[in-house]
Amino acid sequence: MPKKTIADQKRKTPRKQKHSKSVVSRKNTTIPISVFDNVLKQFGEAARKLKLDPSMLEFVKMPRRSTIVNLPVQMDDGTFKMFTGYRVQHSIIRGPSKGGIRYHPGVTLDEVQALASWMTWKSAVVNIPFGGAKGGIVCDPYRLSKGELERLTRRYVADMIDIFGPDDDIPAPDVGTGPNVMAWFMDTYSMKENRSIPGVVTGKPIILGGSLGRSEATGRGVMLTTREACKYLKLDLSSATASVQGFGNVGSISAKLLHELGVKFLYVSDVNGAIYNPRGIDIPKLLKHVEKQKTIVGFPGSKKVDPEDVLHARVDILIPAALENQITADNAARVRCKLIAEGANGPVTPEADKILEKNKILVVPDILCNAGGVTVSYFEWVQNRIGYFWTEEEVNRRLEEKMVAAFKDVLDMSLNNKVSLRIGAFMLAIARVVDVVQLRGIYS
Repeated sequence: MPKKTIADQKRKTPRKQKHSKSVVSRKNTTIPISVFDNVLKQFGEAARKLKLDPSMLEFVKMPRRSTIVNLPVQMDDGTFKMFTGYRVQHSIIRGPSKGGIRYHPGVTLDEVQALASWMTWKSAVVNIPFGGAKGGIVCDPYRLSKGELERLTRRYVADMIDIFGPDDDIPAPDVGTGPNVMAWFMDTYSMKENRSIPGVVTGKPIILGGSLGRSEATGRGVMLTTREACKYLKLDLSSATASVQGFGNVGSISAKLLHELGVKFLYVSDVNGAIYNPRGIDIPKLLKHVEKQKTIVGFPGSKKVDPEDVLHARVDILIPAALENQITADNAARVRCKLIAEGANGPVTPEADKILEKNKILVVPDILCNAGGVTVSYFEWVQNRIGYFWTEEEVNRRLEEKMVAAFKDVLDMSLNNKVSLRIGAFMLAIARVVDVVQLRGIYS
């Protein structure tokens, strides 16, 4: 099927997610919260502080290419079904564009543009030589068979084969995808090139060239930046309490690692509900429960509570690790923690940021907090290129060095300019991208 490359398209309203605040209401009118507009607001506030050339800022803030494909896939019953796929390359200024592929029924162009933009700034914050990209397919992967998922993935790769490449655009897993999808992706691309090219994707199975430590990398990055933020706040982790919204890969691993440092988790939620234990939830036992039951609900010794309680709990640390737009102007005033560590992308809206800042709640922003994933993806790409693989201890050591240095750089920018950590992170990232543009120049 033909694909179309677009400069702009009317944004679609994302489907409402369970426990997600994706809309605001004004005078009985429901208005969708544009995730990409949120990114532009964050960018704009940081850019004003930098006082850079407006034309330069206009060049670096918008996606360079947005592509939509219509994908015909044969289902197991012999019928054909059409799926919509997206790939947005936000920037290739600092290196190949990098970003995951999301399989979810609520995927929209607006969301993918926002996620691609965050990837640019995230890569710049941790100072790795990547630009930003993101992809997605509108589907429910849990309602598709393994064969249907494979055929969908291979069709998506084939229709965008000219976009991807280890020196061009490097995908990774995201919501609804994982190592298996990356294996199909790598194989399809490699067959088109008639040779094995493991560096075209990251997050692959270890046997296919994946990196040790990759599956825990995002959650480990959340733990490391939370640890550094607690040092700054003089908050003792061994006596700290926490809640985590979302108990998927990022939420569960960050909770596990922080639990090992002594943090007591009182609230945990997933897509099925939320649980509470005032004495603390045994995270290792909860992980075993989830492995068997596929949900946190029904965990012995816990009480079922309203999922909103997780966001409003009186705890020291809140980790939103679900989807975008969870803390908005409607509920930010009810957030009562000391520290928010953004495991998810875009869980706090710009309007909510102002309320949290006024209430002296420190927010470790997504483009810093959850950058562990892209950092170890970079390590995997490097290992694929040189053909030599590091131990897990080496990967984790290098990740810690990167995350601690990035936190210090962001904190310094924040304190020196009297801005929030989020605006400090954006200022740091924008300055690094603009520096490269000025050195390279703009081809026209």
